[in-house]
Amino acid sequence: MLHAKIIDLSKEKIKTESAEEFISSSKFGASIVFYGTVRENNENKKVTGITYDSHDQLVIKSFEEIYNEADKKLNIKDKSVFIEHVKGYVGLGEISIIIAVACPHRSEAYDLSRYIIEEIKKRSPIWKKEHYENNDSEWLKGNPIQTN
Repeated sequence: MLHAKIIDLSKEKIKTESAEEFISSSKFGASIVFYGTVRENNENKKVTGITYDSHDQLVIKSFEEIYNEADKKLNIKDKSVFIEHVKGYVGLGEISIIIAVACPHRSEAYDLSRYIIEEIKKRSPIWKKEHYENNDSEWLKGNPIQTN
């Protein structure tokens, strides 16, 4: 079971309770909710916020592929996964991505959560522009899109 979505911040925001409700089930013994937030420093620069842009359809496709690959690579068949990523400006300390997973056992939940975030960082066409306290900003170098 997968919920995957890009949240356009001009229209709505990430709601943490939506993730928690989605993965809630008595059949799972372990749940993990990962929040990626905007941190105040990157490479010795004082960050004030980040603007995210994405190719929405390809991002959703990558989320689905990562979810399906988890079956083969991690052998976790029984799981629930909720992924949302923002598009637009995100201020300091605000949530840019939420990944919530539920599995029968804690080791599976930890492995799955880590696998998903690492693969998203490598493969999903999401770009970020950091904004700094001196009013400068720059698009950060990302990873090239990988095709299978």
